[in-house]
Amino acid sequence: MTEYGRGQGSEPWHPDDPLYGDGGWGGQQTQQGQQSPYGGQPQHYPQQPQTHQQYDDWGTGEQHGYGGQQYPQYDQQQQPQYDQQQYAPQQQQPQYDQNGWPTGSYPQDPYAADPTDPYAQQPGTYGGEQPDHYGTADAYPPPEPPGRRRAEPEPQTDWDPGPDQGEHAFFAGDDDDAATDDDEPGDRSGRGDRRGRGGKERKRRSGLACLVVVGVFGGGLAGVGYFGYQFYQDRFGSAPDFAGAGNGEQVTVVIPKGSGGYAIGQELKKMGVVKSVDAFVAAQAANPQGKSIQDGVYTLEKEMSAASAVELMLSPKSRDNLVIAEGKRSVVVYELIDKRLELDKGTTAKVAETKWKTLGLPDWAVNHENLKDPLEGFLYPSSYAVAKGQKPEAVLKQMVARATEKYEELDFEGKAESLGLEGPWELVTVASLVQVEGKTHDDFRKMSEVIYNRLKPTNTETNQELQFDSSFNYLLGQSEIDISESEINSNPDPYNTYTNKGLPPGPISNPGEEALQAALNPTSDGWMYFVATDGMSKTEFAKTIDEHQKLVEKFNASRGN
Repeated sequence: MTEYGRGQGSEPWHPDDPLYGDGGWGGQQTQQGQQSPYGGQPQHYPQQPQTHQQYDDWGTGEQHGYGGQQYPQYDQQQQPQYDQQQYAPQQQQPQYDQNGWPTGSYPQDPYAADPTDPYAQQPGTYGGEQPDHYGTADAYPPPEPPGRRRAEPEPQTDWDPGPDQGEHAFFAGDDDDAATDDDEPGDRSGRGDRRGRGGKERKRRSGLACLVVVGVFGGGLAGVGYFGYQFYQDRFGSAPDFAGAGNGEQVTVVIPKGSGGYAIGQELKKMGVVKSVDAFVAAQAANPQGKSIQDGVYTLEKEMSAASAVELMLSPKSRDNLVIAEGKRSVVVYELIDKRLELDKGTTAKVAETKWKTLGLPDWAVNHENLKDPLEGFLYPSSYAVAKGQKPEAVLKQMVARATEKYEELDFEGKAESLGLEGPWELVTVASLVQVEGKTHDDFRKMSEVIYNRLKPTNTETNQELQFDSSFNYLLGQSEIDISESEINSNPDPYNTYTNKGLPPGPISNPGEEALQAALNPTSDGWMYFVATDGMSKTEFAKTIDEHQKLVEKFNASRGN
């Protein structure tokens, strides 16, 4: 059996319960001098006779209770137990002794089992261990005899029963035009004459509650319908879009590096090219080449359909990027930037000269002596989104950032020492020499080996001198192929690799991807010499001085010497 506090489930009500004592039902135990939970006030019911009032048919849903009286509710520890034979139903009115106690005679039980009652004769609750007191007269004891009632002060309790003596006004139907409900606070089942006398109030209140529920439910349906429609439009509806290939008004759109479909669509919408981002994303996804749209500067038209915008961006006609080719010197890049930004010639070069320390060079790329240009080797060859209105500093920062990113990607700092170099700065310088001296990409790795072999302390062929015309030309800002020996020998500048051993002070160009890779991975065939035998684009390599001399003769022959 389940325990409920200290009592056992088999005895939910106890005769010693303070609510059932010498004073009778609803009274007090007078011997103990305790007060009635109802203040000892006589319980008069002027509108109801003090007799059993029979329940109507269960099917009607109306129950008038016992004399309109409600009975106290008890917790599992304070439920008085009644002997099933204590109040036996009789055919006559109940009799009382001189002390006001019932003699045991009661009128006929109006709740006796009826053949038509589907709920009669059912087993007790809790598996039959506890009788069902609601199916017997025990559940409805008679009112207290008048002789046993006494007036006593009303006790103070923790719970304020309110004006209706035990039921909140809202639940009792206590509104402006409602009658006062006489229900007792102890009504166990919540049934009784509330259904009979409070019917109108509950119906009125229930109708209002229904209206509120219907209003809330209707509003909820409207909201769900609205957001459902929006969801459908967002997922399945057509996005707003222009029609045609534009209105003829051209605009320049700059697409930042790394932009995806939505970012591109946002730039196009901001410039008035497309009507919505979703329309562009859908058109890009529908085009087989749509994902190949890259960053850069595009010349488009306003009010283009998304499909037309995608198609034009895939065409070279729309591309207007600033393209920096491999091996260009920084002075050439400055001129290209000035032209693109429509600035006076020399503006960008002046910015590079005065603000180079603020453009994002890595720590290992600063504080080198005898440099012609601190940014040389860091204006990475690529395609850049550059349009009128931008600042030269912003463009230079883009280029420096891309070069730095590439050098970090290739781990120049970690690999320089393994190649016999003092640091990444020298590795960039080697790559710049490879870029300029190599005529084709096939030459780059051989040219890289020539440089490393000549830098070796064991080099007795050139005594660690590179002897590159390219570095001398960089010194003079020229690109000559025929340089006199006297001119070379008379110039002691550090960039002259005929009169100075080792590498020049810094890079002499801006190397591209393949030159960088070649500087990291030279051949190992023993190449020591090379000659552009046609004077233009054909380079041949030699391992010994004798082989080199034959290549020089071949070159002279091509020049008509």
